[in-house]
Amino acid sequence: MTPVLEVDPVGPSAPSPLEPRGSSRGLRIWFLEHLDLLLSERQRGAVASELIRYRVLAGSAAFLLLFDLLVLVLLPGPLTRFVLVLLALGYLGTLLLVRRASSPTGPAMLLCGCVFLALVVVTLTLKGLQFMGMYSAHTLLPVLAVYLMGPRLGLLFTLVLIGTQSVFHPLYQVSQHLELTPYFWPLYAISGICIFAAWGLSSLHEASRDAAQALLERTLKILSESESRLQSLIESTDDQVCSLDREGHVLTANMAMRQAHLQRTGSELMLGQSLFSPMPPRLKELWEAHFAPVLVGQRSRFEETEERAGVRATLDICVNPIQGEGGRVTGMTIFARDITPRKEAEARLGEMHRTLVDVSRQAGMAEVATGVLHNVGNTLNSINVSANLVLDKLHKSRVPGLARSVELLREHASELGTFLTIDPQGQKLPVYLTALSEQLHKEREELLQEMRTLGKSIEHIKSIISMQQRHARGTGAAEPTRVPQLIDEALRLHSVSLERMGIRIERDYADVPPIVVDRHKLLQILVNLLSNAQHALLESGRQDKCLGIHVRTKEGGTRFLLEVSDNGVGIAPENLARMFTQGFTTKKTGHGFGLHISALAAKEMGGQLTCASPGLQQGTTFTLELPTAAPTPPT
Repeated sequence: MTPVLEVDPVGPSAPSPLEPRGSSRGLRIWFLEHLDLLLSERQRGAVASELIRYRVLAGSAAFLLLFDLLVLVLLPGPLTRFVLVLLALGYLGTLLLVRRASSPTGPAMLLCGCVFLALVVVTLTLKGLQFMGMYSAHTLLPVLAVYLMGPRLGLLFTLVLIGTQSVFHPLYQVSQHLELTPYFWPLYAISGICIFAAWGLSSLHEASRDAAQALLERTLKILSESESRLQSLIESTDDQVCSLDREGHVLTANMAMRQAHLQRTGSELMLGQSLFSPMPPRLKELWEAHFAPVLVGQRSRFEETEERAGVRATLDICVNPIQGEGGRVTGMTIFARDITPRKEAEARLGEMHRTLVDVSRQAGMAEVATGVLHNVGNTLNSINVSANLVLDKLHKSRVPGLARSVELLREHASELGTFLTIDPQGQKLPVYLTALSEQLHKEREELLQEMRTLGKSIEHIKSIISMQQRHARGTGAAEPTRVPQLIDEALRLHSVSLERMGIRIERDYADVPPIVVDRHKLLQILVNLLSNAQHALLESGRQDKCLGIHVRTKEGGTRFLLEVSDNGVGIAPENLARMFTQGFTTKKTGHGFGLHISALAAKEMGGQLTCASPGLQQGTTFTLELPTAAPTPPT
């Protein structure tokens, strides 16, 4: 589990960031630091509510001790001084007992007893009703007792105080034959009621605070459990996962990320450190460029190649913003997946394709057979990606959860009603099955969509093979075709790679009627043009990769135009005339057959394929022009 940073919320060394700065705050911190000197180290490390109780107890005892000593100096009389010395010893004993006590109850009883004695002595010393205002001080004892010892022990002190002040003291006044007013007994009764009301209000406050504290503890427990479940989920994946603040400091990181960081830098990944500090400047600038859109709320996805112990590895990295209140970006999450096996499989597939092309060339295969291999290879890439996605979704399927739920129901079949209504585990089962049903339905829709894409790719391969079996330049069957739908089908064959590269698709489809054309030949041309544009955008290194597709008609609707444009590497002027020549290519890993075969296919359908580019790094536009009706086959 990832370690969690803990902060003392009540200690004077950890002020709130919202707390105003200034001399008043400094005085408060100074006061708390000196007040904590009266407590033991264990008490200073107690939870917030208990620490505050100890502070109030020690602070009250210290204040009363100082006040008692001041009165002892000012007031004469041996009896008075005896009582004051006795109280001072009680307050001092409270301070000594607080430091050694494991609970505030004992010192609190001693302190409240001293306060009670002081109130009784003061009351008995006063004469007449002109001092009834002193009774307001009596309400402090119930408040202090309830706060320090709880409502029950506080009630004991309150009742004794009421009996002393509202019963014993007026009887004492009567025994002294003092002149009494008509309101003598009602005023003493009101005094007793006020003292009891002080206890009641304090008890209500304590009950409310305890309820709020219990609610807070339950909430914190729920949050802690949720955090533990989330952390377990993050730790269960082999992907590298971490979260950062806006400055790139690590907030959380799973074991896979920590191990990768250890292999990459030779040092442990610590919480709070910068993730990019051990990186060389060039690599740090590259990461900062990837993070720039994330800090403004956009998602970033890219691939990064690195070396670990002399072995090159390719990571598919996805960076998502963490948005706080008001949509403000407060940090980011990084998910890095090792796609080296997939890259190696793609490389092996590419090598296999090149081997097939070389063999076909050496054996003197016809130009059409070479085109078949090329187009099958392009479609196999899409099939491979779709198959990997289906396999990955099946591995992550929640079907085992359904089996566990059925097993749980089977175990409690004899008491199913009781299990679902009373047992805590059974009460969660309907909610879990509902969520599981929704997840399985979503998985089913996603798998069906991938299988539809896979089926269309296989259908395309079958049509290519069928045309090859009819030999060389035999034309396929012309049929009415809705070109926008066919374009979307070709885009789906490249959807995974386009999304991974972050390519933005711009569609501009005019309202064109269906055209009569060999559907599979047109699909071959579209797949080749999209693949060519994808490679041009990948090699450009641009952040704003854009692929545009425009459809319109001309010459009164008899001719159909389809433009595929990109803002990629572009084409040098001296290479424009050679773009459709067999064997010519500007790609490092290309073989120069795709555009050549596409131009021949367009010519066979009675149209033409052209290319235009302003120059290097200025993008390219391929234009396919076809008749809207099928051309007349040659006799």
